[in-house]
Amino acid sequence: MKETLDKLDESKFMMVQAIDLKDPQTLLIVSIFGGHLGIDRFMLGEVGLGVGKLLTCGGFFVWYIIDLFMIIDATKENNFQKFMEVTAYGSSIW
Repeated sequence: MKETLDKLDESKFMMVQAIDLKDPQTLLIVSIFGGHLGIDRFMLGEVGLGVGKLLTCGGFFVWYIIDLFMIIDATKENNFQKFMEVTAYGSSIW
């Protein structure tokens, strides 16, 4: 990542600074209190999974419990994908 940032020109660097990255710990707290309603997945931009969790009450709480352990990694992966999309293509993702 450091090498990628070093190679960026001024316009792409400004775009990287403007990326809306999510804090994994914040999403974990949201997942604990609102994960059974799919709020955590809605915050990650995964609308389909959010609706699925909402309609099934967190997959009858099985999906909710699994997400408690996986939401931090999912948040980091989502942030990395946003970073790579902006640096690779130079287009915004909002």
